[in-house]
Amino acid sequence: MLEEEVRYFEEHLKDLLARSRGNFALVKGSRLVGTFDTQEEALEAGARAFGLESFLVRRVEEAPVAAYVPALTLGLLRAGS
Repeated sequence: MLEEEVRYFEEHLKDLLARSRGNFALVKGSRLVGTFDTQEEALEAGARAFGLESFLVRRVEEAPVAAYVPALTLGLLRAGS
């Protein structure tokens, strides 16, 4: 679900960062519907335009860096113990 929208967002992230860093992008299929100042505005616009159909709203920011801790992954450490 939302694979096409996520792919579009990731492929266009550099341009989105240049134009709309910190805003919220509304993506439907392989189309940017618009960018909005708040998440609520983007969700409202998506609901008005698409009703119960799925759409993506994501903040335009640098991609988060995944943390990889080999000892935790291998079970040498236990989170929360």
